[in-house]
Amino acid sequence: MRDGMVIAVASGKGGTGKTTVATSLALAISRRYRVQFLDCDVEEPNAHIFLKPRMEQTETVEIPVPRVDREKCTYCGRCADVCPQHAIAVFPGQVLVFAELCHGCGACGLLCPQRAITEVGRPVGTVELGKAGEMTFVQGRLNVGEAFAPPVVRAVKGKAGGHQVAIVDVAPGTSCPVVEALKGVDFCLLVTEPTPFGLHDLRLMVEVLGKLRLPAAVVVNRADVGDTGVRAFCDERCLPVLLEIPQDRRIAESYARGVPLVRAEPGWADRFRGLFRGIQSLVEVAGR
Repeated sequence: MRDGMVIAVASGKGGTGKTTVATSLALAISRRYRVQFLDCDVEEPNAHIFLKPRMEQTETVEIPVPRVDREKCTYCGRCADVCPQHAIAVFPGQVLVFAELCHGCGACGLLCPQRAITEVGRPVGTVELGKAGEMTFVQGRLNVGEAFAPPVVRAVKGKAGGHQVAIVDVAPGTSCPVVEALKGVDFCLLVTEPTPFGLHDLRLMVEVLGKLRLPAAVVVNRADVGDTGVRAFCDERCLPVLLEIPQDRRIAESYARGVPLVRAEPGWADRFRGLFRGIQSLVEVAGR
């Protein structure tokens, strides 16, 4: 997926300031590096509010769903037996396909003894491409009512290329779309807050990264409120804290207006460039 370094920005919970960090990091380094921004929070993409890209292209994302040839089908039920999502039901003389449940794995068509199943595309979302200044911008949107986000995440990541640095804005939480967005990245920057909820979800996220064997560091937002639990956890796990952002009314007001932190408070640009240098050092140590 990549030509250069790929940095994921993630958080165990929503509302920690993940997109604030991701967009400010991208803007801070974009004058020196060719940067690509990939918004993989496809259920609720909002990086465009801050980066204000000029969209140039929209593509439909489809998944393959089964179509049954009734003339070939013997209603043996093999397709229903192998479907992990229970998207096919077989009755004497009838096959029901529940397309909204299908994940497009293709097992039914592969294992149909009569070769009675072909696949047709079903739209589940879109990928939008554009430019935000000198930065390449890609975002995905899952169609309303759809429950299966990974195909749209994969489609967004499939547009990566031609960059020195790619910033991947990951959905909050530890669900399947998050794991899909983290695949193939070089480093994960975890954004958290010093509260019991922030610590709980940070622990979950660190467990996920351990399974994926991804190096990581932490940014603590609203660092001067809450308690010391997050800092103690990071020390215990040897997780570097590369940046702390204070609780500041001016930062909150700029966020509410859709203005990136590094533009509302230009002095923060140097701090985000320092954050990037810290990431570079950790990536080198990890040998990625």
